[in-house]
Amino acid sequence: MKTVVTFGEIMGRLAAPANLRLRQVRNFEVTYAGAEASVAASICNFGGKARYVTALPQHALAEATMDAVRAVGIDTDYVLRTNEGRLGLYFLETGANQRPSNVIYDRADSAVAITPAHHYDWNAIFKDAQWLHLSGITPALSKSAAEATLVAAQKAKAAGASVSIDLNFRGKLWNWDSNYSTKELAQKTMRQILPFIDVVIGNEEDCHDVLGIQAGDTDVHSGALDTARYPDVARQVVAQFPNVSKVAITLRESHSASHNNWGAMLYDAANDTPYFAPIDANGNYSAYQIKNIVDRVGGGDSFAGGLIFALITPELSDPSTAVKYAVAASCLKHSIKGDFNYSTRAEVERLMGGNASGRVVR
Repeated sequence: MKTVVTFGEIMGRLAAPANLRLRQVRNFEVTYAGAEASVAASICNFGGKARYVTALPQHALAEATMDAVRAVGIDTDYVLRTNEGRLGLYFLETGANQRPSNVIYDRADSAVAITPAHHYDWNAIFKDAQWLHLSGITPALSKSAAEATLVAAQKAKAAGASVSIDLNFRGKLWNWDSNYSTKELAQKTMRQILPFIDVVIGNEEDCHDVLGIQAGDTDVHSGALDTARYPDVARQVVAQFPNVSKVAITLRESHSASHNNWGAMLYDAANDTPYFAPIDANGNYSAYQIKNIVDRVGGGDSFAGGLIFALITPELSDPSTAVKYAVAASCLKHSIKGDFNYSTRAEVERLMGGNASGRVVR
């Protein structure tokens, strides 16, 4: 198996303990993570090879982030260390029942946000890579980060690697050009990157906010999704960007902050076929019911990591199997504290096979 490369920002995560509100907290739980680092972590935990590329300052907290990614086996040989910029932070308040979770970002002028694209050694980074994964979060940080994301996609394609992107619209971040609204800037920037993408990943809100494509009259806040409309969303993505071979759409039904139903669709453009997961004995879509969420942050990244791992693993690469693997992986992540998915391939395959009881494994 060749290397999967991910590029983006890693931050300090300062989480309020348990379900406390941020204004109640005097001591935070500190971990380190970011969307693309979380994807790399999933791939390594499943038994694959991943390389993480970012820029970090020269101090002890940045070393702590390196320790966190190295601990799961991620290659950090091409992480840039710089004397300019800072370590980004985000503060997390975990919701419960009808109170949603909340994130506050503190990542302006981070090292990755101010590092120009030409500072990265892209030729060396992609010398043995078969895949690059990006997200819509990194280009939201700054003009420099957007340019670096575009160059990364171009260099990966030139090196013969497949490229995926999670649309990941973050309205709180797209503000580096005051001539555009957040959605206008996201659409303008992402449309420059998407011609170099093979696999698009997102949810129903991302497709609308980033591409202006909506699943009919579906209301994501109502707790129910009309899944029959999503193949058309995927077809519209491919119609706009014919280079895209697959479109994955995660299907989250939010009944409360603590209870979500979870599944996904993978559309294969080659045969114009959508594949849903999980499915019941009759082959109909039947979402996982996650009624006691431990931590939903990183759920989408664990889906992306599971999907990439499956697509590059011959025995899992059939679209129907790949989406089942990705959904099972991300379902398990909802039971794990922190951004990284520490589930193993064997655990994911047990859930894929129908073992969802949660009984003790002895």
